[in-house]
Amino acid sequence: MQPTCFINHGGGPCFFLDPGPMRAAWKPLEDHLVAFASTLSEPPRALVVVSGHWEEAVPTVNVAAKPPLLFDYSGFPPHTYRLTWPATGSPDLAARVRALLDDAGIDSGADARRGLDHGVFVPLKVAFPDAAIPVVQLSLQRGYDPATHLAIGRALKPLRAEGVLIVGSGQTYHNMRGFGRAGTDVQGEAFDAWLRQAVTAPGTRDRSLIDWERAPGARDAQPREDHLLPLMVAAGAASGEPAIVDFHGHALGKPISGFRFG
Repeated sequence: MQPTCFINHGGGPCFFLDPGPMRAAWKPLEDHLVAFASTLSEPPRALVVVSGHWEEAVPTVNVAAKPPLLFDYSGFPPHTYRLTWPATGSPDLAARVRALLDDAGIDSGADARRGLDHGVFVPLKVAFPDAAIPVVQLSLQRGYDPATHLAIGRALKPLRAEGVLIVGSGQTYHNMRGFGRAGTDVQGEAFDAWLRQAVTAPGTRDRSLIDWERAPGARDAQPREDHLLPLMVAAGAASGEPAIVDFHGHALGKPISGFRFG
């Protein structure tokens, strides 16, 4: 049985910059991702990844056999737009994802043209550099309803017993203006502490995540919750099961945490 995970995907392609302050700021997270695959009890046969950078009217599955990369960032050095990570897709797994969603009464869509965005290829190029494992990306659903995304995760739970690693890729702190503030971020620290407590309490986790906006510092850490919703999918795929804080650190002075479920 594969676990399900929520990872922080970092500040764009900072893991691939030349040594300097920006790469150094994300180095602890980079080191965590480098070691990530070695901490799994067995290699996954495939990955299903939900990124904070893709949303559609209904959950939409990338069904391409050979998806390209989507360089959906700006202002980085030219070489970061030439990165390669030739992971294959899996039309069969994509169809399985859609069938599970349908079984749960959740409408879904298919997209054969969109590339894997940087919420997918940036962290996974670090964690699985040989690109040997098929990857299927699943979008968020527009509207950002937490209960909906927990339900999406619950629908996908059978994949774990089929050797598929379900990954939510986002950021537990995603206030771009906040990254520019100096000093201790009291609101960000409060939200991260609440989130770590909430996620590791399986009996109340789903309800806590549904009500996340009530947490201290919630809207300061997540002005727009697109980067938090992948956590809901990962958590839903292990509803009621134990969870651990798989990573906790700081980047540019802001707290970030990752989780593993099941």
